[in-house]
Amino acid sequence: MKSFEYAAPKTLKEATALLSDSWGKTEILAGGTDLVTSLKQRITQPERVVSLRNIAELRGIEAASSGVQIGAMTTLDEVAGHASLQQHTALVAAARAVTSPQMLSVGTVGGDLCQRPRCWYYRNGFGLLAQKDGKSLVRDGDNRYHAIFGNDGPALFVCPSSLGPALVALDASFTVEGPKGKTRKIAAADFFRAPKSESERETALKPDEILTAVVVPNRSLKSATYEVRHRHGLDWPYVTASVALRLNGGKVADAKIVLGHVAPAPWVAAAAAKALNGSAPTEAQAMKAAEAAVTGAKPLSGNAYKIQMVKAAVKRAILEAAA
Repeated sequence: MKSFEYAAPKTLKEATALLSDSWGKTEILAGGTDLVTSLKQRITQPERVVSLRNIAELRGIEAASSGVQIGAMTTLDEVAGHASLQQHTALVAAARAVTSPQMLSVGTVGGDLCQRPRCWYYRNGFGLLAQKDGKSLVRDGDNRYHAIFGNDGPALFVCPSSLGPALVALDASFTVEGPKGKTRKIAAADFFRAPKSESERETALKPDEILTAVVVPNRSLKSATYEVRHRHGLDWPYVTASVALRLNGGKVADAKIVLGHVAPAPWVAAAAAKALNGSAPTEAQAMKAAEAAVTGAKPLSGNAYKIQMVKAAVKRAILEAAA
């Protein structure tokens, strides 16, 4: 890998002061499960790497009456096992689905949410949008693991975050801190985005900002996450569905259904939620919602198989949440 300056600040103020105001000059190191690989493959070649490992305020889980706050440097293993989070079943299930013990013990919440796409064109040096001579390599190439929703623009990769869909379904919010201690809150649904140029990134973070915490509100919801993956391999899943239901008198008063690994950002399946609202979450109604979940899907040449997987994941997540 290309040599770089390594910094290990002890406070957030010190860390943000070390970041550049433009992408590429500095990178943030959390657990390192994504960045270290990117450095070795020279996908990114920063002048400075800023480690967050010594910043104690970024770790831990705190429960309050309004919600649970999770520090960005909290590990996935801690999320999966913490007593205060067990009521948020969709989030816990998403964390536990990361089946590698190494990833669970080292990977962090912030690292999962900010990891770069796993698209093999991007990982092999063809750029974030995988274009050559103005043409998409993805559309005309091997696109079996790429987007079936939100793929009208140049971004055809899928969001790799395991926790993202569940946090969107649970109406979570993210806290970020920039230079001079300036903080702002971003709704989970607004955090992820599809870039339109190579100079953009896949999140709402600015180059000189750090994701510091995730807040999951305490609401009376039944939730679940269901993944479809290759056996129980350590790779990323093909499709994920996270569901959050508010029940009233045995019927769904409010539903939120969010799909993962099918679009450049977690995909809110509004038609599926509409099909479920006002009805009892029976198997027949779950199937109707599952059929509605693929409304607007536009498969590429090699990934139409994801349509059936979305239906299966949505149906099973609804029934799991209702149970």
